[in-house]
Amino acid sequence: MKQARWWLLLAAATLAVPTEAFAQNKKAPAAPAGKPAPAAGAPAAGAAAGGVVDLDAPGPATGAPAGTNGAAAGGAIDLDGPQPNNGAGAGTGGTDTGTGSICDIDPNAPACGKSTDPAKSPALRVLKPDVYAVQQIYALRKNRLELNPYWGFSLNDQFVSHPGPGLAVNYYITNVLAVGVNGNYYGSFNSDSEFNFQNRRATRLAVPLTEYLAGGNLNFTYVPVYGKFSGFSNFIFHFDTYVVGGIGAIWTKPIAVIDPDNRKFEQKMKLDFNAGLGLRVFFNRWFAVNLEIRDYIYNEQLEATTISKSSSDPKYASAPERDPSTWYGQNSLTNNVQAQIGVSLFLPPSWEYRLPK
Repeated sequence: MKQARWWLLLAAATLAVPTEAFAQNKKAPAAPAGKPAPAAGAPAAGAAAGGVVDLDAPGPATGAPAGTNGAAAGGAIDLDGPQPNNGAGAGTGGTDTGTGSICDIDPNAPACGKSTDPAKSPALRVLKPDVYAVQQIYALRKNRLELNPYWGFSLNDQFVSHPGPGLAVNYYITNVLAVGVNGNYYGSFNSDSEFNFQNRRATRLAVPLTEYLAGGNLNFTYVPVYGKFSGFSNFIFHFDTYVVGGIGAIWTKPIAVIDPDNRKFEQKMKLDFNAGLGLRVFFNRWFAVNLEIRDYIYNEQLEATTISKSSSDPKYASAPERDPSTWYGQNSLTNNVQAQIGVSLFLPPSWEYRLPK
């Protein structure tokens, strides 16, 4: 029993001795005889020769650059020692190898004091933050006269085309309402289509055709839409759309295709009505380009498709085909749908807004 207690005391003492040793600081080895101990902060002898550095030894003096002596010779560095001075650079001599300050990137920055020109320094530009929710109309129309020369051509007659010049003059009573007149001239511009000629030649059949001379109308114009859009990168175009309608007269006559040897038609005036829709794009405050589709509606008396064998007029008893009363056939409501492309000139070219911006 006593021997067991002695063995337990011996085992406890054996475990206590290493624990006490680990808790003590390691002492620096004594310098050999004849050699002075290394100064504080000096690298260990083994480090210079590529040996192992004692990590528990005191580190180099504060401010000593990393890589001096032992580190430069390839030895290990004391990680527990003080770090190099923050002001020293990573390279030789402490040179800064970073990207530099804002002045290196933009010498014209206001903090660099090198430029006071707003065009070169965006930070010096004066901003205009005022934005008007409801802006003034770019091109006013009230009390202005519009001159609109254009070129028109028919869209719905596949047998005869009716191109020709035209002119419209409108006076704007308000900014959205105008009264005006327009005139079209067709004259010698009427032309029979090649399709109709080949059709008559191949089938011996003919379709009654009509030729226009001129027309004139009294119109009213209303502008319900006004806006703008961007084009050519940074150019702002202002536009408006309008509706137009009116009443007037048109001079027409049938083209003799059934019996051209005997029938000679004369121009006659017919009452017409017109309605259309237009788009106008402004390039400045007095000049614009416009596109308009207009339908001129009138009652046309067509050529008779048969040749009469008799006449009620004794004068033409022997030659009834020469009687003009037998040349005309049925009446037909005709739609002359016409596209008009032109320019608009507004007079006077300038004005003053009644209210400030």
